[in-house]
Amino acid sequence: MKKAEHQKLRQAYLEKRALIGERLSEFRGVLESGDDARIFEELAFCICTAGASARMGMRSVEALREVLLEGDLESLRKRMTGVHRFPNWRPAYIVHTREYLRREHGLGMRRLVTSFGDPLERRDFFAKNKDIKGIGYKEASHFLRNIGFPGYAILDKHILNTLYEMGVIESPKPPGTRDRYIAAEERLRKFSEDIDIPMDELDLLLWSEKTGEILK
Repeated sequence: MKKAEHQKLRQAYLEKRALIGERLSEFRGVLESGDDARIFEELAFCICTAGASARMGMRSVEALREVLLEGDLESLRKRMTGVHRFPNWRPAYIVHTREYLRREHGLGMRRLVTSFGDPLERRDFFAKNKDIKGIGYKEASHFLRNIGFPGYAILDKHILNTLYEMGVIESPKPPGTRDRYIAAEERLRKFSEDIDIPMDELDLLLWSEKTGEILK
């Protein structure tokens, strides 16, 4: 990475650090609240964001909130129509996931996510579980970051393109396997150490540099 680019990124960090810190604090507040419904809502958000956008995921959750925990499939589909590009599949994923988590874990989301001693095992549970529909490693990382767990990189197209442009990774292609995801994540972690910006903050910074926003 060229020195000028290094300095530009550091300057952007100094300008956005306070807002990035506020956003990460909001994420930590979700887990600290112990609100199982709120934690499940973040999982539904990530299901809706996969293959779409953060904005579309946010609009979808707003539309679904009143029926998210108890509504049947048709009621979710009705509310998603005109809101999401996949108004049939995403509600189906949410309902299947919800009922699996209710059946196996009583929808005790905080108890579930804090039951793992290893952060990779925690993410594997959501990314590899055939009964948690519609998310892989990127959105499993997104979910865990959004409820306050540190150390997970959300390697979406914006982050990957930036890392590729900076020479941190060899290809902007999404990592299609667990090992490739972890390898790219480790590259980001090493880059964060080199540039002296914590990885969780760097992830949001790089995303905002591409999109102009600091969302979730």
